[in-house]
Parts: sequence; C-alpha cells; structure tokens
Amino acid sequence: MVIIENYGLAVVMCVITMICWGSWANTQKLASREWKFQLFYWDYSIGVLLFTLILALTMGSMGSGGRGFFADVGQASTKYLGFALLGGVIFNIANILLVAAIDIAGLAVAFPVGIGLALVIGAITIYRVDPTGKASILALGVAAVAIAIILDALAYKKLQTGGQKAGAKGIVLSVACGILMGFFFRWVAAAMPSNLSDLALPAEAGKLTPYTALVFFSLGLLISNFIFNTIGVKLITGRSEPLADYIKKGNPRLHLVGIVGGMIWSVGMSFSILAGDRAGYAISYSLGQGATMVAAFWGVFIWKEFKTAPKGTNPLIALMFLFFIIGLALITIANAPT
Repeated sequence: MVIIENYGLAVVMCVITMICWGSWANTQKLASREWKFQLFYWDYSIGVLLFTLILALTMGSMGSGGRGFFADVGQASTKYLGFALLGGVIFNIANILLVAAIDIAGLAVAFPVGIGLALVIGAITIYRVDPTGKASILALGVAAVAIAIILDALAYKKLQTGGQKAGAKGIVLSVACGILMGFFFRWVAAAMPSNLSDLALPAEAGKLTPYTALVFFSLGLLISNFIFNTIGVKLITGRSEPLADYIKKGNPRLHLVGIVGGMIWSVGMSFSILAGDRAGYAISYSLGQGATMVAAFWGVFIWKEFKTAPKGTNPLIALMFLFFIIGLALITIANAPT
C-alpha cells in the first residue's frame, strides 16, 4: 500500500480535506431545489463507499509498504473491523443531523456550529487515543475555533428572515450533530496502529490499514442509513421520504450530483486518515475540520445566506473567519517538525 511519509505532503492533504469537507454540501444545495435531502443522502452514501473502494483497490493494493487490501481484510480482527463500522454508524447519525440543519439554517450556520463543535470534541478525544503533537499549541488552536463557533452562533441569532428572527431548530440540530461528530473519528483511528510501520508487530495484530478502515467505515455508514435515513429522519423532521421515491422520482443528473457529493466528502476523509499517520490523527482531523471556514465562505459569499441580516452582523462574521484562521494556523504548527 502507499504510505504518506512527508509532513509537508500530509499537511497539503489535510488542506485538501478541509476544502472537500467544506464544499461537498454545495451538491446538496444544488439538488435541494428538486430533491429532498433524505433522497439526496442515499446517493451521497453510495458515493462515499464507491471512492473508498476505488482507493483500496488502487493505492491500498500497490506499493511496498504494509499489506495490500485483500491481505489486510484476511488478517483483520473482528474487534477492529467493528471499530471502523461503529465510526461509520456514529458519523451517519451526526451527518444526517448536519444535512437537516443545512436544509433549515444554511451552510454558514450549520457548519461552523456543528462541525466547529465536532472539531473541539474530536481533537480532545482523538488526542487521548493518539497523543501526537504539542498539546498546549493544539489546545490554543482548538480554543480559537471554539470562539469562532460562538461568534457564528451570535451572528445567526441576529439573522432575520422576512422580519422574523430565525428559529432555534437549526442551532439545536447543529449542536447535536457536533456532539456526535466529535466522537466518530476516534473509533476509526482506534482501528489502526498509530504508526503504520508498526503493522507487523505482534502487539498490533489484527489492526487495519487506513484503506481497509475506510472501506468498513463507509459500509457502516451505508448499512446504518437504512435505519437512520428513515426512522431517524422522521423523528427529526416529522416526515420521511419512502425509499421507493428514490427510485421513482430520481433521474441520472440528480443521482450523479449526490454521488459526486459523497465522493468529494470521501476524498477528504481518505486524505485525513492517510495523512494522520504522519501528521497525527488529532492534527489531521482538526485541520480538516477547517472545512467550517470553507463552508461558511460558500454560505456567506456564494449562497448569500446572511443578506437579510441586520446591522452589526458583518463584524461578527469577520471575527468568526479571523478566529478560525488563527485556530487552524495553531493546529497546523502543533505537530510541525522541529
């Protein structure tokens, strides 16, 4: 399999993760004019799995490092396969909450609040599993992001639509998403050795290569979708879209938009995991969650989600971007080579 050994390349991959994770939801915005988010999400789930399979059968099966994909599946422990599957299930619940929040509150609110909170929780929980990097600098970076989340929530509070204050449901869903999203990555990280050069050690027997972990994570996401995209969505919104409508109402263009959206997110997840061996999983996850800034950019400047906001909102948005940039810079240097 191909192993990422250069720190600079690992950081570049984390930046690509940030762009992908912050941009995939544009496909939902494009499809939402004709396609309910519940139906879009089936294609998204297929796209996530499709890209991880392509990666496992190419980069995960070539090169001189570690084990190939099929050999790795053959030796994998049920325990660690279960960890990767569980990560996919937890992510799926959180992401459905995020998609619902985007549908209600927009990109500029759902991402900074939900994914920003996930960054704070995730950085702490992952660091406990893989304590790589300078803890004090990482903590300062996470604190800066937390301030950015608060600023975005204050900006949302000012948002007015048709003369009425925006409802709280979007914030509630975003917070619930963030709490759950903060825990999924640590299970995927726990399924792999903290250093891929340790794969052959007896103490790491049964653990997965990143490529195998990604495939089983994606399987957990897709399989659990049969429960959470029906029963779960009905509990959140009071309605659900029958799976039959996915077949009857869809067309090739709408399906393609959703699959592309899933593949874009999956590129980000894959790069974050692959870069994590060199950068540290707490660093790669936290830097990737700079997606909040990318998504906020799309929401504010492209989709104009704050165009009806009252006076005093723009300074809060500007400060939010500033604190996100400061936080991401600190997170990046927390594990830089000395």
